Amino acid sequence: MPSRKVSLIGKAQVICCATDVHTSAIEMKNHSHPQSAQAAKVAFEPAHPVRFAAAQRSTWVSIAINLLLTFLQVIGGFFAHSQALMADGLHSLSDLLSDVLVLFANRHGNRHADANHPYGHARVETAATLILGVFLAALGVGLLVAAAMRLQNPQAIQVVNPIGLGIAVIALIAKESMFHYMMAVAKRVRSQMLIANAWHARSDAASSLVVVIGIIGNLMGYTFLDLLAAAVVGVMIGHMGGKLAFEALAELIDTGLDEEEVEAIRRTLLNTPGVVNLHDLRTRKMADNALVDAHIIVDPKVSVSEGHYIAEAARYAVLTAHHVLDVMVHIDPEDDMQAKPNVHLPNRLDLLQHLAKKLGDPNLLQQRLVFHYLDGKVDAEIYLAADYEHAQALQQQCDELIKTDEIFRNILVLKCAAQ
Repeated sequence: MPSRKVSLIGKAQVICCATDVHTSAIEMKNHSHPQSAQAAKVAFEPAHPVRFAAAQRSTWVSIAINLLLTFLQVIGGFFAHSQALMADGLHSLSDLLSDVLVLFANRHGNRHADANHPYGHARVETAATLILGVFLAALGVGLLVAAAMRLQNPQAIQVVNPIGLGIAVIALIAKESMFHYMMAVAKRVRSQMLIANAWHARSDAASSLVVVIGIIGNLMGYTFLDLLAAAVVGVMIGHMGGKLAFEALAELIDTGLDEEEVEAIRRTLLNTPGVVNLHDLRTRKMADNALVDAHIIVDPKVSVSEGHYIAEAARYAVLTAHHVLDVMVHIDPEDDMQAKPNVHLPNRLDLLQHLAKKLGDPNLLQQRLVFHYLDGKVDAEIYLAADYEHAQALQQQCDELIKTDEIFRNILVLKCAAQ
């Protein structure tokens, strides 16, 4: 088996070494390129089949209920002379339209990544949420204005037929049941869009409760309460729509995760063996997932392959421990936020020529040299296949060179020989 011999002579340090070969089988989740793997697929296949199926099923249930409620509330409100019930019926109609939008977004948002969408189509859900929020905000404002205009003429307000109260109670029970059903499904499959739709159902239930109270007040002689309830429904719809639109817009402009989650990701990266420190940790939301990129600092003298392994280990740790779509890890040999820049230093070919010229040894170009660009200077390792005296003499030349050279900070001569 190859061995390693180390010799120290005077001021010069000459290390004689032979390469030790170690192999290990470590499973690592490597970077994937879904667009190439899926290029040949023509038929639609959801990227998350369980989430897709759950969203489709719950949305179809919502469509059926909202279709029935729209008919009952609008027709019932018209014949029962209840403006609040008709407003709630329009709310149910908006739910019906939003359910159709959810079906569209759920199908297209679950498509696999492709050449034009390398990060997938998850933000289709976000865009659908933004459209839904804007629509609800506009509907809420419209209902509020309509109710306010009718309140200008209180003598024209009619007494509500008691049948309207029965329809309002049925709507309240149906919408509250829908909220609990959809929230359970959304939490199970972790879908931002389904959570938004579930809270939309809860706002529907709250608006139906307001309608029930308004109709009861109307039947008790306070006829204006029906219109007042319609105005309150408009405010509630508008508020919910504005909130959904704002949150979706924040995601579309790459808003990061909250501080607690970012700190948890930071700890996961720092706990990875080989990671000395990190900086430039950035996150951005992608539907119900997130994208993460970070600069990790490793020992500057490790090999390229070991540095890559550490980066892959850090990436795998974050993907395993957090709800993250992808992680981009950049390897730094030092904290480039504090260290002197290295971009002004010569490239490898120029360094080889500079060193050969300074040492007066053109044969150096044939040897193995390793350069470390650190803190605005270069550290060099020369692996020399020559006799011991030559290696010692070259080390002494290098020691003299670094005293005055503006590029090299340290040069180490290593004589390699297998035994």
